[in-house]
Order: sequence, then C-alpha cells, then structure tokens
Amino acid sequence: MKPTRASTLVSVALVAAVAGFALDAVLASRQAPTLFLSTPLGATLTLIGVAVVLMARPVRRHARDGASRQRAVDPLYATRVVVLAKASSIAGALFGGFGAGLLVYVLTRSALPPLGSVLPNAVAVGGGAVLVVCAIVAERMCIAPPPGDDDDDLPRGGTTAN
Repeated sequence: MKPTRASTLVSVALVAAVAGFALDAVLASRQAPTLFLSTPLGATLTLIGVAVVLMARPVRRHARDGASRQRAVDPLYATRVVVLAKASSIAGALFGGFGAGLLVYVLTRSALPPLGSVLPNAVAVGGGAVLVVCAIVAERMCIAPPPGDDDDDLPRGGTTAN
C-alpha cells in the first residue's frame, strides 16, 4: 500500500472548500441562514487523530524494536491501522476544507460577522488539520523498516571466494 500523497489531500481539501463556499453562497442567495459547523466537531476530530496515533504505537514499537523484545503484532491489526490512518487523513482534509470554505464565505461578507459565527468553523478547520497531521504520522509509524543485510558471511565485495 502506497503512502497517502499530499496532492490527494490538498485536492480533497480544495474541492471541499469550494463546496462549502458554494453551499453558503446558495443558502444566502435564497435568504436562508448560512451553515455553521458545531464547535465540538473540531474537538472530536482532534480526539480521533490522537486515537489513531495511539493505535499505531504498538505497530511502531514492533517495527522499531523487532520481534525479539515483545510479541508479534497481528498483521491484520497493522493493516487496519494503516487503512484507518489513510481514511482519517482524507476525512480530516474533507472536514477541514469544508469548514474553511464556510469560514471564507463568512469572512468575505461586507458586514463583520460576530465571533459566534466564526469560531465554530475555525475550530472545525483546526480539528481537520490536526486529524490530517495525526493520520499522516500514524501512517508513517506503521511503515516497516527495510530488511537488514543478512549477508554478513559474505566478503566485502559481495561474492563468495572459491
């Protein structure tokens, strides 16, 4: 499985930001109230990011220390953690980008918005960014180091002497 690309996350965030901006613009043009994300969303996204990193710690310890000091990590568990980290990074980019689009729309209006309408979206953008960073860190923690040189019995040149 290949690591998550930054270009993928940036493109997801940009599409979500445009969608959030457009949604708020359509709502405002129809005289409907604009959309605000809830403040606990940012905190929840942050807690999910921390949980993903904590789930990746046993995999990292096993990959770093080897099987000599502790029991082996279930390969399915490691795979699930990597897939969860990839999904979390995309979800964080999606939520953060959408919140950024809503925030940009509110801040670009001619009237100065009250803090109560800016803060929830700003917290959601921050929570999405924290989730993306934590998910990328967790994904990198699950990368196994390359196999070591097991050719210690061979001479320096790499060939056997006859």
